[in-house]
Amino acid sequence: MDATAITVALTCSYLLRFGMNANPTVHGASYLSVAIGIGLGWIAMLGAADTYQTKYLGIGTEEYRRISVATFRLWGTTAILSYVLRAEVARGFCLVVLPLGLLLLITGRMLARRRLVAARRAGRARHRVVVVGDRSTVAELVSELRYEPAAGFEIVGACLPRQDDYSADYSPFPVLGALPALRSTVARAMADTVVVASSVAVNIEAAKRIAWDLEGTGVDLVIASSMAGIAGPRVSLRPIAGLPLLHVESPVYTGWRKVAKDIFDRVLAAVALVTLSPLLLLVALTIQVDSTGPAWFRQTRVGKDGREFQILKFRTMYVDAERRRAALEERNEADGPLFKIRDDPRVTRVGRTLRHLSIDELPQLVNVLRGEMSLVGPRPPLPAEVAQYHDSVHRRFKVKPGLTGLWQVNGRSELPWRDGVRLDLYYVENWSIMLDLAIIARTVSAVLRRSGAF
Repeated sequence: MDATAITVALTCSYLLRFGMNANPTVHGASYLSVAIGIGLGWIAMLGAADTYQTKYLGIGTEEYRRISVATFRLWGTTAILSYVLRAEVARGFCLVVLPLGLLLLITGRMLARRRLVAARRAGRARHRVVVVGDRSTVAELVSELRYEPAAGFEIVGACLPRQDDYSADYSPFPVLGALPALRSTVARAMADTVVVASSVAVNIEAAKRIAWDLEGTGVDLVIASSMAGIAGPRVSLRPIAGLPLLHVESPVYTGWRKVAKDIFDRVLAAVALVTLSPLLLLVALTIQVDSTGPAWFRQTRVGKDGREFQILKFRTMYVDAERRRAALEERNEADGPLFKIRDDPRVTRVGRTLRHLSIDELPQLVNVLRGEMSLVGPRPPLPAEVAQYHDSVHRRFKVKPGLTGLWQVNGRSELPWRDGVRLDLYYVENWSIMLDLAIIARTVSAVLRRSGAF
């Protein structure tokens, strides 16, 4: 797929710059040979950046980041070689092939990822994993790993530190053996990955012996940190005195990254509002024809730093919906402080269509333009919901609420309350422009699938 993407980018750039009949040269060499050299160099750079390592495939933004780094390294090298060799590659050619090639590479990887994740959800293309640790930490780690089927970790069993822990089964996964017999246990289970849970029972010396024991087996060793919910650019490895220490940076809520996010949000919101204005007007008129009441719906939500604001949406319910809610409380299908009914009788005929297509959310672009919301962020809650939050959930208000977010691309209304909070807090702790772009891309897919929209 990468080779195809690069070939298409180079071919399109050549045709756009030179046309069909031209035969341009660079320092005596034809552009065909130059393009072949650039293409081979591009593939080599992708390999050097570890973009084909299986540990980066299927989940997270690291795969896309490494593709971007490899691409810019290639064109940095090309620019240096052009200067040293005094071989002037046409600027028009470079200006087209660089962004086009990067776009096609990332699009191809996204399509491949969708296929891989679908296979993993169906039980294929998975890593067979043995988890090491005491019973409580193994239980906690297994519970967390089950929330990420896209990672492809199939837990085949646990390996406990002491022999006397081996007698009883550990539900829902069997106890396969004790730590001293880890190598034979892994071989017997045909596992290709060992995950060591952070626990008192597995100390530094024990972890070292696990690494030695697995040496030469081809089995991947993964150490699970107790710092759950923190990942990405905030975490770096610092080897000190032979110990691989994880250095965790504080989350960034100010500075140039925040300014860049605000500019990105408002510019994109303005462009989207202008582009979609005919559709917004048509939807507003349809709502008013379908049922009595205004086309717009305003509701108080809680935003950044706990400040309340008026969210703007298309009205999808009858005007007396709030008064009818008390009679429907027993039909609530959501857990926690949320209120959701799949076949809510308060939803209008047009409103049901708008919700399925997620069009009812589009007026929130006005909130983004005002600076009250972001394109990507946690779900904006109602004040009544916030009143039921415990302390840790209030960290959602460290950033602006979003028009879309991890909650939307992972199930929306079908997502349990606990999972929604976990995803929102993960975003708050690890947000970045690259993560925002990945979520926006996944939102398009989620809207087309109409997953969890009711």
